Amino acid sequence: MIKRIKELIKENKERQNRIIAQNEELLWASVFHDSIRGKNGIGDLSLNIGRWAGNYSFFYVLNRILIDYQPKRIIEFGLGESSKFVSTYLDNYLFNSEHLIIEQDSNWQTIFESKFELSSRSVIKVLPLIKKKIKEYYFNGYDNIESEITSTFDLYIIDGPFGSPNYSRFDVFTLAEKLSKQDEFIILMDDYDRHGERETVNELLKMFKNKKIDIFRETYKGIKSVTVIGTKKYKYVASL
Repeated sequence: MIKRIKELIKENKERQNRIIAQNEELLWASVFHDSIRGKNGIGDLSLNIGRWAGNYSFFYVLNRILIDYQPKRIIEFGLGESSKFVSTYLDNYLFNSEHLIIEQDSNWQTIFESKFELSSRSVIKVLPLIKKKIKEYYFNGYDNIESEITSTFDLYIIDGPFGSPNYSRFDVFTLAEKLSKQDEFIILMDDYDRHGERETVNELLKMFKNKKIDIFRETYKGIKSVTVIGTKKYKYVASL
């Protein structure tokens, strides 16, 4: 009997947490739609938000970053709905920006491009998925990204590749190692509610601390969570 009572308490708590998350997501949806009202191209853009794509908190934060800070060099892990969003910004507002998309699947690239025409300044680079190792754990990573991507960026959008139980999407750490105290940047990590993504963010924070790079960060929660890290120039990403 006591065991069953404990199970019911646990089930009820989980149900309440789901309801809270769903309510937060509805609020983010409203805030997001208000934030894109009247924006050329953006307001009419068809987006499939949620599930494998970013949720409403993710797209709200991304929208604010793009319109408020207008990053010049953007890299994105994973081709999808956010690629459409960024690309539409390039054609309507960010006329001096470049957008590099790292994708794991050339077949998905073909399907995507048959349905949506990206900006001429949105470039897709296909790097197949392989298993990589950090400490004693394996994670999904992009083949040869260490040598393929040698420059730094103003905005890192991390929504790929497929997640891993530990140190998920750890390739961003490899790219971030190239950053110095002189660089100003934003890192947007989707799926921060998952253990693997949290581990990767923690390693990023340790590295920035060792490099004496001052950062500001915040987590925005809905059905899923997104965390954003910014340097001093972009410190207000922590108060969106």
